[in-house]
Amino acid sequence: MSEPLRELAAAMASLRDGEEALRFLRDLCTVNELREFAARWELARLLDEGVSYHDISEQTGASSATISRVNQWLRYGRDGYRLVLDRRARARRRR
Repeated sequence: MSEPLRELAAAMASLRDGEEALRFLRDLCTVNELREFAARWELARLLDEGVSYHDISEQTGASSATISRVNQWLRYGRDGYRLVLDRRARARRRR
């Protein structure tokens, strides 16, 4: 990993809450980049819930290639999706 990428990760880790994250992301990314990130996150959530590729495509308009790519990272990546999915699930259960 490059030093600038590590610095970006550290900057993101310093954010206190979702509102700060939204402010930072909006300054950092274009609207289209944010839409892409949000779409990938939605795909990961749906895949984690066991929704079929067909149903995900119907709900989101995503191609099977994009769904497959997100699924590969969800299943065989560095567990970043898994870490956040599990954390979000725990937070929902505490409410």
